[in-house]
Amino acid sequence: MVKKLLHTRYRVQDLEKTVSFYKDVLGLKELRRHTSGRGSQLVFLKAPHSDEEIEICKFDESGPIVVGPDLTHLAFEVDDLEKFAKEAAAKGHPLSDGPHSTGTSKIAFIDAPEGYEIELIERGRKS
Repeated sequence: MVKKLLHTRYRVQDLEKTVSFYKDVLGLKELRRHTSGRGSQLVFLKAPHSDEEIEICKFDESGPIVVGPDLTHLAFEVDDLEKFAKEAAAKGHPLSDGPHSTGTSKIAFIDAPEGYEIELIERGRKS
């Protein structure tokens, strides 16, 4: 039986551009990086209050990367969606959708490099 989720992997072509986005725009912390036994370049990141990690992987031998529209996304909780959106836009990464009210929460989306989508959720505020 599965015990717990440890990490989610996203494969990319430009490792440094993607890692920079996760660190500089989303505020994730880089935990470690190494090259796997098969030659994959791996960087592990984590949000400040999460146990699960995100693995960013560059492995050109696997062929081209095709991220289908609306196939997958990561969701992160933010304290203040409006403030986050202003700071991200100032770094060249505006919201791609939203914000939208969902009752007591607000959600929005931002595009990470290479076509991956990130959902942002601000909980507990009336919109």
